[in-house]
Amino acid sequence: MYVHLKLVKEPWPSDRWQTFFDRAWPLFKIWYESEGLDKRPDLVTCRSLLELHMPELIPVYNTLCRIAKEDDVASRFLSMWCPPPYMAGCSQVAWTKGSPTLIRNYDFDPRFFDGRLRYTEYCKPVIGVQDSGWGLLDGMNADGLAVALAFGGRKVSGTGFGIPLLIRYVLETCSDVDEACATLARVPVHMGYNVTVMDKSGKYATVYLNPDRPAVVIYQAVATNHQHQVEWDEYAAFTHTIERKHFLESCVADPKLTRAAMIKQFLKPPLYSQQYLRGFGTLYTAAYDVTKGRVQIIWPEKQVEASFKRFEEQDVEVVLLKPVGRYLAK
Repeated sequence: MYVHLKLVKEPWPSDRWQTFFDRAWPLFKIWYESEGLDKRPDLVTCRSLLELHMPELIPVYNTLCRIAKEDDVASRFLSMWCPPPYMAGCSQVAWTKGSPTLIRNYDFDPRFFDGRLRYTEYCKPVIGVQDSGWGLLDGMNADGLAVALAFGGRKVSGTGFGIPLLIRYVLETCSDVDEACATLARVPVHMGYNVTVMDKSGKYATVYLNPDRPAVVIYQAVATNHQHQVEWDEYAAFTHTIERKHFLESCVADPKLTRAAMIKQFLKPPLYSQQYLRGFGTLYTAAYDVTKGRVQIIWPEKQVEASFKRFEEQDVEVVLLKPVGRYLAK
């Protein structure tokens, strides 16, 4: 089992994005229509809500829709307004010893990974790991703000945007933690998520987002897959969210642990997961150094690095699980 990551520098959506979308759209469409297309909002609603809540993104959204040939379903999908429910794992920490760095693991099914680390200049320079075509799972901007998401561990879904587009929006329009928290609290989301933000001053916060209750800003450095308390016992037990959070808290409290040592902790249990066949395997570790404008994407046996000063396009293939006979090694 493999994961592929392509580093792409394309300031504005063009041929490179079209090549990706033409290949990915059939699978996106299956997922988007999985509950029935009548469950998804019409295009007028999708566009009007995007204009209302994230007007700065309309120029790039219009470009994406043109590239997608103004297809009605594709345009609705690209708005990310009220998509089908989806859940990822993830562990993250805002690390302040030494150079401030937002470190996270992204845990999900490798079959549904966009596989792109993109450099863009939609509203401002942004580097991040792409999801759902143009949203982001995590990223940083040239102002020194980094953001990462984790599923909030609740079954509730409602009316709002898919979180990857909100992560994109925060990085396109905000410069520091205070601005990011205000934006996260303002824009509605369709499921519960824990979003950790950090800026180059070393300030950080985690924001608990939900469709059915107000956002809560907590000045804590760590986040896993529950909020104030566990609200989905089976999911919490499967993902070990309590154990992972306690482990991260102990790491933060350790005065001797360095930044490099903390990153290594993300590459082994309890933070690193190989539950790929159950949709909860670690696809990558990201470390965003917000003062240097540099990101490292890391695996146990390989890593790539990119920055605003030096972003080199490349393709990376990483073995997640090695086949042994008819089976996969764990």
